[in-house]
Amino acid sequence: MRRLLLCLIVLLGCASGAARADTCTVSMTNIDFGNISPISGTDYTAQATGTFSCLFSSLNLGQLLTPNAQVCISLGVDGNSTTATPRKLANGTSRMEYNVYVDSSYAPAKIWGGTAVTGAPSTFALTLSAGLLAPPGTYSMNFTVYAKIPAGTALAAVPTVANANTVYNASFAGLGTYTYTTYGLINLFGCTVNSGSFGFTVKATAVNDCTITATPMAFANASILTGNLRSTSTLSVRCVNNNAYQIALNGGTVAANVAGRKMKNAATTETIGYRLSATLDGALWGDGTAGTSMVTGTGTGASAPVTIFGRVPAQTSPSPGDYKDTVTATIYF
Repeated sequence: MRRLLLCLIVLLGCASGAARADTCTVSMTNIDFGNISPISGTDYTAQATGTFSCLFSSLNLGQLLTPNAQVCISLGVDGNSTTATPRKLANGTSRMEYNVYVDSSYAPAKIWGGTAVTGAPSTFALTLSAGLLAPPGTYSMNFTVYAKIPAGTALAAVPTVANANTVYNASFAGLGTYTYTTYGLINLFGCTVNSGSFGFTVKATAVNDCTITATPMAFANASILTGNLRSTSTLSVRCVNNNAYQIALNGGTVAANVAGRKMKNAATTETIGYRLSATLDGALWGDGTAGTSMVTGTGTGASAPVTIFGRVPAQTSPSPGDYKDTVTATIYF
């Protein structure tokens, strides 16, 4: 009877003991947003995969218990940023705002941080179970990290360098931290027993980009063309900050001649000559050929108006009617 009681005491002691894990580690793939246009007006998102792995080397009672591990995974603030709201990618002194999240809601409350990270308390809390009667070995589980570069004025202000694609990045070497506890049937310590760190990088490539739109140019009605008729139209130009550009105007669909543009009456095929310039009665605005010049500028990330000045010089008056031409504006960047 004493031997049976002693055995029961030993068995109960074995059941309350924890399965031993030699090591648990966390690793993560890098985050790469790829090419982004700061003036696109859209959010950019990316994902990365984290892995929580544990080496369970011995089990209680001949592998009758389930080895488990609980982990809490936090993320600090990279060297480019002063806070986690927002975090920032860097190229030299230039910055690009972004953040990383624990789920795909991209909600402010889900910014990945930790208890010591102001404004970003969310962490990954995971439990790894090897399963009943699992043999000793390494067991792993994955988790997904979500990242976003939000559209807005901050992104639109991001510059490129030397008119080339420009890489912005951040390093989290050693700034990913985790605490974990391994156990058998019951976890009495949460994820506070052991600790470790890991790292990864975040990268985005800002590309040169421009958009351009135009308003029509309409000259006033005139019965005879004995003096100059003038009008204007406006190009709306938006280019990435620090992105140099040139704007060319072609020769139109009637004459196809930058130095001799013409409007045509569709009914009679008669034409009226006219000129386009970047200043009032200035040099011809064309594509750089036939003595014409192009308009140049440097983007700021915001839309900017560019005025086109039109002039119909004195010439032989054609038949009454509507005279039209279509000119294409092309922006080079």
